[in-house]
Amino acid sequence: MPARRALLYALAGAAIGAAAARAAYTAFTRNRPADLSGRWTRKNHRGEPITLLEGPAFVAGSGAAAALTPGLPGRVRAAALLAGVGSGTLGAYDDLYGTTSSKGFKGHLTALARGEVTSGAVKILGIGATGLGAAALVSDGPVDTLVNGATIAGAANLANLFDLRPGRAIKVGLLTGGPLLAASVFRGSPAAAALVAVPLGAAAALLPDDLGERAMLGDAGANSLGALLGLAAVTTIGRPGRYALLGTVAALTAASEKVSFTKVIAANPVLNRIDMLGRRPVATV
Repeated sequence: MPARRALLYALAGAAIGAAAARAAYTAFTRNRPADLSGRWTRKNHRGEPITLLEGPAFVAGSGAAAALTPGLPGRVRAAALLAGVGSGTLGAYDDLYGTTSSKGFKGHLTALARGEVTSGAVKILGIGATGLGAAALVSDGPVDTLVNGATIAGAANLANLFDLRPGRAIKVGLLTGGPLLAASVFRGSPAAAALVAVPLGAAAALLPDDLGERAMLGDAGANSLGALLGLAAVTTIGRPGRYALLGTVAALTAASEKVSFTKVIAANPVLNRIDMLGRRPVATV
């Protein structure tokens, strides 16, 4: 039965992604040299030191799963590796060498117009290129390639905008990817189910450390997670749905320039309950 086969491929993708991500995280964080620890350490919203090595672990784990999970056609497998590893590598570059002098799309592109090439501008242009490259492997024609590429790149950036509190970006990924996975299994699409399951398994395996405020995805992990889910979406839903998705991603990205997602979530009881699930209580003065 197609649905059963899709479910088996989904379970395989999630299991390989989870195992590979946990193995990578253990390898990256065990017996680190002091200089490596310092380069990958940042302060979180509480001002406490936290490692960014969760991001490279996600990139490595999801990349290994994309390469090894059965049921993925060659072009889809190549697109997943390009989108996930490519955006993750660019995110890692920004993690290590980025500055806070320019922020957001507007800030980085304004700086670029002045002739200043920021790490964020390099990441924006690079993720745009990897998104288009991945889209070209799975799209029909130039218009589809442009729409799908913009969606993949936009989803990579949007996921990073949610990585401001413990577990938030992963929760958003699970909540958006879960319906895609269920639809793929229900329709009996093994390739789509495996493609969605790969990043979900890797992300879920790293969620406890993220919620425990021991690690965070950083740009590397969040960009990779968003790009992979964007790729899964454009290969799963129909053309009208893809246009609607691109519009939603663009609208949320534009809103982020003016509105704080953290404040919006905190002001909504349902969103705030989901956001706080599994986290340490917010410190009160």
